[in-house]
Amino acid sequence: MSKLTLISHTLCPFVQRAAISLAEKSIEFERKDIDLGNKPDWFLKISPLGKVPLLIVSEDGKDDVVIFESNVILEYLEDTTEPKLHPTDALERARHRSWNEFGSALLGEMWGYYNQKDQDKFNQIGQELAAKLSMVEAELAKNKSGDFFAGETFSTVDAVYAPLFRYFDLIESETDISIIADLENVGKWRKALRERSSVQAVVASNFSQLLKQFMVKFNGVMGQKLAA
Repeated sequence: MSKLTLISHTLCPFVQRAAISLAEKSIEFERKDIDLGNKPDWFLKISPLGKVPLLIVSEDGKDDVVIFESNVILEYLEDTTEPKLHPTDALERARHRSWNEFGSALLGEMWGYYNQKDQDKFNQIGQELAAKLSMVEAELAKNKSGDFFAGETFSTVDAVYAPLFRYFDLIESETDISIIADLENVGKWRKALRERSSVQAVVASNFSQLLKQFMVKFNGVMGQKLAA
């Protein structure tokens, strides 16, 4: 069995995806958190993009292999470990991968949302996020049963979206912003993911406090709302 080391940052949502997948598969791994504001030299030497997560795969008698980008890490884990979180049907598997990419785009927009200093642009991004999450709402409506993206079965899509929903959990609990409150299926999904042991296990007990401090630090529209 290969030794797996996940190079991480305490708050990174992309790291959480990989950690959730590893937890769902009950795979032992070592996690090393780094300071992205002061990246160590050893990290810069092995990270082509200078980002986390990295998954270092170590095997006896072989050079370590470094895998980067969260979706690629998820795919590697699917190729090499059990249980599979992807559907067995090729078309359905492709649909899941498509929504994983959509989730990555949403996280990118969330970054621009919580550090935005212009009120009008902030409102615009919020509306765009709401519109895109409405597309997720429609996709979830296809489920015949169960609370997860694929119904009763936890999948990589769940691992991808759970970290995104942590932002909304904080924002909606501490501000008057309510982007997805009216999305019934998304709300049901978010609750099921919040209660999943693998999702809970990959962040520190004070994660919400740390995330709030991180967002306040930008002193944008969102940070000022959270600081109030």
